[in-house]
Amino acid sequence: MAEHSVVTNERWIAVRKELLAKEKELTRLRDEVSAGRRELPWVRVETEYVFETKTGKRSLRDLFDGRSQLIVYHFMFGPDWSEGCPSCSMCADHYDPAIVHLNQRDVTMIAVSRAPLYKLDEFKKRMGWSFEWVSSLGTRFNEDYGVSFSEQEVEQKTGQYNYRVGASLPGTEAPGLSVFRKDADGSVFHTYSTYGRGLDPLLGVYNLLDLVPAGRDEGELPFTMAWVRHHDRYSE
Repeated sequence: MAEHSVVTNERWIAVRKELLAKEKELTRLRDEVSAGRRELPWVRVETEYVFETKTGKRSLRDLFDGRSQLIVYHFMFGPDWSEGCPSCSMCADHYDPAIVHLNQRDVTMIAVSRAPLYKLDEFKKRMGWSFEWVSSLGTRFNEDYGVSFSEQEVEQKTGQYNYRVGASLPGTEAPGLSVFRKDADGSVFHTYSTYGRGLDPLLGVYNLLDLVPAGRDEGELPFTMAWVRHHDRYSE
């Protein structure tokens, strides 16, 4: 951590007020971007995706669970993996307890992965989570929403991730979040998707680290989230 100047409290308040002006500007910009997000056009979902769930096969329409809005977290957990991605797991540690509050605002939130359902259930039990986690194995859901790729796409950098073809991919699975809306007649629409750093708002840990003197302190790591572990593995 770099050395910092030490000043009087009066000087500190003056400098803090300068930063506060920028923080307020950022807050206003964030509100403006959020409004733009809500004004995006929608795309009708024509494909009849069918997922494996704890209650049997269910369509995307069924996953709304009686509500009109659905958030899907694209959790990195490939079919041949033995456990879920540590970074996605840290995200889940944040949104799992928030879902009960989302439900009060007509929002259902679930996770979707390509791993078979029994692996999702086992890992979910190990982590102590309660959110609905369904398997998209055998469907094109992950590919259609830009979070799963073939080995060839990874090697040749021809896959499209975060709306950019040729992006450097972490592997055949990548993280993301998609939002859907269901009308009274049962029509389902895709309203929003975000990837990469667009998932930062889910990570309260980073929001808190941004407040401390050392910040995220990831500059010397091989990749930004190299320090993250499953929450039952930090003691190791």
